[in-house]
Amino acid sequence: MKKILYGLLLLCAAIFLTACASSQEAPPTPALVSNPVLPVTATPQFTCKVIEAIPTPLPNEQTLVPLITEADYSIGPTDAPVTILEYCDFQSQGCLAVAQTIAELMRHYTGGIRFVFRPMPLTDALDKSDDAILAAFAAEEQGKFWEMYDLLFVNNLEWSNMSPGEFKAWLLRTAPSAGIDVDQLTAAMNADEAQNKLKAAQEAVAQLPIQTAPLVFINGSLQQYFLDYKSLSETVGLIMLGQKQFSDCPPFDVDASKQYIATLETEKGNIVLQLFPDKAPFAVNSFIFLARQGWYDGVTFHRVIPGFVAQAGDPSGTGRGNPGYFFVNELSDLTFTRPGMVGMANSGPDTNGSQFFITYAPVSHLNKNYTIFGQVINGQDVAENLTPRDPSQGGYLPAGDMILHVSIEEK
Repeated sequence: MKKILYGLLLLCAAIFLTACASSQEAPPTPALVSNPVLPVTATPQFTCKVIEAIPTPLPNEQTLVPLITEADYSIGPTDAPVTILEYCDFQSQGCLAVAQTIAELMRHYTGGIRFVFRPMPLTDALDKSDDAILAAFAAEEQGKFWEMYDLLFVNNLEWSNMSPGEFKAWLLRTAPSAGIDVDQLTAAMNADEAQNKLKAAQEAVAQLPIQTAPLVFINGSLQQYFLDYKSLSETVGLIMLGQKQFSDCPPFDVDASKQYIATLETEKGNIVLQLFPDKAPFAVNSFIFLARQGWYDGVTFHRVIPGFVAQAGDPSGTGRGNPGYFFVNELSDLTFTRPGMVGMANSGPDTNGSQFFITYAPVSHLNKNYTIFGQVINGQDVAENLTPRDPSQGGYLPAGDMILHVSIEEK
């Protein structure tokens, strides 16, 4: 039922709710009824639409540069859903920053990224560019290209301001720490093969439409503006989410005559929700379906605004993710007049998907715009102890608290 839907998420805007507390007195929280008596009603037809979008290029498709081949320097699974292709120079400070970012991305998305590095000689701008690239080509003769890659970037600040002569001496001193034979390295750096590779790299750079470093592509798409961790991680996260999305609407099998209790097991403790299948059957049905599919496992509360709401439900962590389908708003007599109300986040009418929020206070301005499909019956203190995060403010964000698992109990 699942399939990759690359790029589908780019159509979805993030929900950004603004905090505004109501001054009215909060009514008492309704008690959980053990054996409710509910009127018999006809089963509603689930109103849902699958999101259509033109997929982004596949990981091995490059539109502005030559296709990736076996001759490229590559690390990570060749069938990974995300391929990052970078043109860069070992002496460049900008390349050092991107190298650190890519290393962190590969640690975070273990097994999900293939990284391809193409040396980009900046011969006219950097005095040790050619020698550093020759060292990498020469190390490959010993099967040590990536060891030299790490050696040069990890120690970039140490050698980048040396003279060319000092750099070569430094290289011979430190290469053994990476398991590289110095005599073989020296011979290979002076051999025709490495020199020819350097010349070929210089000629390849001359053919590029953009000749600045760093030059980064993700699944063939040029990353033109922001190469920081947050920006690249959002791009990778949205593509990775395509692995989890659904190509069909979920079956409708919620029973309004039953009670459904959802337990959110989080890193801070459990948050227990009573769901309202009689008030919001579509939202409850979708939430239960996604929970049973493991959609929420490992998902963080990506937006937590003290005094307002805690929001989660997007595995990409960007606030722009969805399960591959949207369903309609369900407005009832329920209102956001107290803490612990659980609502569906949306980016406009009838764009409900997987994201939900828990209120921290009365927020009456949200009434009639967002579906209420549950309430917290235990663990509101856990919800209010979640790590504050406001993506709209930009800058550094602390790691969000994770939902470990969501279990559903029927009564």
